[in-house]
Amino acid sequence: MSQSLSPTAREPETVESIYPEIAMYIDGRWTDGSGSRREPIVNPATEEILGFVPLAEKSDLDAALAAAERGFVVWRDMPLDKRAHILHRAATLLRERSAEIARIMTMEQGKALPEARGELAGVATTLDWNCEEGLRAHGRIIPRGPGETLSVVREPVGPVAAFTPWNFPAGSPMRKIAASLSAGCSIVIKASEETPATACELVRCFEDAGLPGSVLNLVFGVPAEVSEHLIPSPIVRLVAFTGSVPVGKSLAAMAGAAMKPSMMELGGHAPVIVCPDVDPVAAARSSARAKFANAGQVCTSPSRFFVHESLFESFVDAFVLAAEQITVGNGLTTGVQMGPLVNERRLSSVHNLVEDARRRGAKVLTGGNRLPGPGFFYAPTVLTEVPMDAAVMTEEPFGPIVPIVPYADLDDALRLANSLPFGLAAYAFTHRADTVDVLTRGLQAGILSVNHAGGSVPQAPSGGFKESGFGREGGSEGLDGYLVTKRISHRMAI
Repeated sequence: MSQSLSPTAREPETVESIYPEIAMYIDGRWTDGSGSRREPIVNPATEEILGFVPLAEKSDLDAALAAAERGFVVWRDMPLDKRAHILHRAATLLRERSAEIARIMTMEQGKALPEARGELAGVATTLDWNCEEGLRAHGRIIPRGPGETLSVVREPVGPVAAFTPWNFPAGSPMRKIAASLSAGCSIVIKASEETPATACELVRCFEDAGLPGSVLNLVFGVPAEVSEHLIPSPIVRLVAFTGSVPVGKSLAAMAGAAMKPSMMELGGHAPVIVCPDVDPVAAARSSARAKFANAGQVCTSPSRFFVHESLFESFVDAFVLAAEQITVGNGLTTGVQMGPLVNERRLSSVHNLVEDARRRGAKVLTGGNRLPGPGFFYAPTVLTEVPMDAAVMTEEPFGPIVPIVPYADLDDALRLANSLPFGLAAYAFTHRADTVDVLTRGLQAGILSVNHAGGSVPQAPSGGFKESGFGREGGSEGLDGYLVTKRISHRMAI
């Protein structure tokens, strides 16, 4: 079947949203930068140009680095209670401004407005959580003999260079900003040029909360130019990145060449194992809600479905029904559940994966096509009879594509689930405790969700292993990468 846009998909809510002017924030000042280069910002639902983002020149990056170097000393030496007051105030401002920031996010990224509002709510909680963790980032005293004190202290690593993608325009930058500032670090962050306004609005909240201007610096630019200038700088002491595996490998190598630690949250291709003891309709509905969130543009999105053969037909039928009931359209429209893909490149990439699977013998049960009209809309798509060598089974789809494959034996399902070099997220549905144990020990992923497909929470760590990266964001582990450990041995007299 072929899906079309909802009848009201291009009739956004009547409340007018004004897309803000975009600027970089360097050393406490909003600036267009020292050059004249600009890139258009496109509304993915309408293909209209919203505005233009300035691209940093080397002199702008040098100014941001110099500010971060000064800002680190200022922020590191500020009393903790004062730092906490500023961060909590920024979180309060985020909540107060979340409705308008969410509308801006939907305009530039495309996700449905309820999803944008939920992202903003989570961002404020992330900041509060990290702030409190910063107050608990203490060391310890190790017992020694009389006249000697042996202690361990944890100190901020120094200025951070951070790079974030477009799919979570508030959530991804805030993870790095919150952890950096809560640990006592300054930061230069390059947010996405495709979704710059959301990042600007986040920074305004910190500015208005009283954060010293040199502590947080926001830049945009040609990605390779920015990373190649920031990462080798002796001022930068940590590199934090969220994005694709190939780019992550390049940045990690650059950081390694300068002996700098890095944190890499890279791509995945999350397997879903549906065991024979569950309700296939309930499992399909739960999976569909997660799969089509943000139009599938989520690194932890469930993306390879392995369903026990006894449930296969019922699961597939329920998933097709769920896909066909998704209301696709402009994310500002009331009732829309899935917005567009972020740009034409992403749209073409998703369609190429579907066509490759089709050529290899896969059946397209629903979707499989670009939706008519302006905007980068793609129909929720369900595939069966997908060969394992199809690109959609080996490459992260980052779109609303659902390949479903039957299995007969759990060991075989685990083999298929672990067959790729990724290890970010995995999902499973079962009611048997012994099966949960097998899956927990057997699935090679940094995040495992059983009987649900919920997202990340600030109280627990997120991250992957294998080619999905290293380091963790969130939880008590979230500040580890932003701190260094120092051993101090003090004898009272010689």
